[in-house]
Amino acid sequence: MAQEKIRIGFVTVSDRASRGEYEDLGGPAMQAWMKKALTSKWEAVARLVPDEQDQVEAALRELCDDEGCCLVVTTGGTGPAVRDITPEATEAVCDKILDGFGEQMRAVSLRFVPTAILSRQIAGIRGKSLIINLPGKPSAIDDCLDAVFPAVPYCIDLIEGPYLETDESVVKAFRPKHAVRKT
Repeated sequence: MAQEKIRIGFVTVSDRASRGEYEDLGGPAMQAWMKKALTSKWEAVARLVPDEQDQVEAALRELCDDEGCCLVVTTGGTGPAVRDITPEATEAVCDKILDGFGEQMRAVSLRFVPTAILSRQIAGIRGKSLIINLPGKPSAIDDCLDAVFPAVPYCIDLIEGPYLETDESVVKAFRPKHAVRKT
C-alpha cells in the first residue's frame, strides 16, 4: 500500500502582512518548526489572509476539504483585540473542539510572559483534519508546538489521517502501546 500523501496547511492571519506592509514571520516560523520536527515527507500549503472571519474560515475549509491537509496550523489573530477573530473562525468550521491544546499552550506560555492569559488559541477537528491556532510571535510558536506536538501524530491517527513520524531529538510523538502503525 502506498504511503498517503502528507499535506500540512499554514495560515497566517494578519491585516498588515496581507497588505504587504510587513513581512510574514509567523508562517515561515511554523514551516521551519515542522521541517525540523517531522521525518515524514510532507508538503506545505500556505495561505496569508487578513483578520476577516469569512476569509479565515474560507482558508481553513479550503485547506481541509479541498487541499487534503491532515494538519492546519494558524498564526495570528488569537488575542483580545477587536480584529482578533481566528478562534471564532476556527470554531465555526470545526466539528469538535479539543480544549486541551489551548490549555496546554497557555500554561507553557505563562512561563515566559504573564500576558499569556490573554491568549485565545484553540484547536479542533474538521473531518480528517486537525486545526491548531498558534500565537503570532515566532518564539511563542516554537514554545507552543514543542508543548502540544507530542499528541498531534496520534490525534491524526485517530481521525484516520496519515502516519506522521517525528525526529525524537526535537519532539517525541506519543502513541499508546496498542496503537498500530499504518503501512
